[in-house]
Amino acid sequence: MTSAERDQLIKYLKESRAEFEKATSGLSEAQWRWKPTAERWSVGECAEHIMLAEGLLFARAEVALKNPATPDWETATKGKTEILLQVMAPRLGKATAPEDIVPSGKLDYATTMKKFAEVRGITLKFVEDTKLPLKEHLAEHPFPIFNPLNAYQWVLYIPLHNMRHDKQIEEVKATQGFP
Repeated sequence: MTSAERDQLIKYLKESRAEFEKATSGLSEAQWRWKPTAERWSVGECAEHIMLAEGLLFARAEVALKNPATPDWETATKGKTEILLQVMAPRLGKATAPEDIVPSGKLDYATTMKKFAEVRGITLKFVEDTKLPLKEHLAEHPFPIFNPLNAYQWVLYIPLHNMRHDKQIEEVKATQGFP
């Protein structure tokens, strides 16, 4: 990771955290749990998903780093960073969350935000401190468009995914009937 990439990643992590905290703060319990429809997530469920996904995405970066370096990593991951930047935060395309990061809807605001702060702290410290050759180590992604990603791309995925769901939270709050 270049110093410019590190700086940009740190900026994304801090901005997405601030955006998330702003979008979720000051909500009543009714607002936290309100769902626009039975099939759509509440603000609380979106927040729980963001928190759960951060741990899963960081774990995928760790898996990549445990894999041997891939000599042709540039060819294998070419264009994937640009795809992540183009589709994740703007919410282009729809995806179904893997079962292990589907929210339960049972967590309250304080618990969700405490757990989020813990996982984001780990991610941010790693990005600030790592000297590892992140781009040389790959791990599979379940969506063919992203498969495989290198460890750098797995970590970049974290704030972009966060931003994607920050927009979803704002959509829920802007839905007619939101308490």
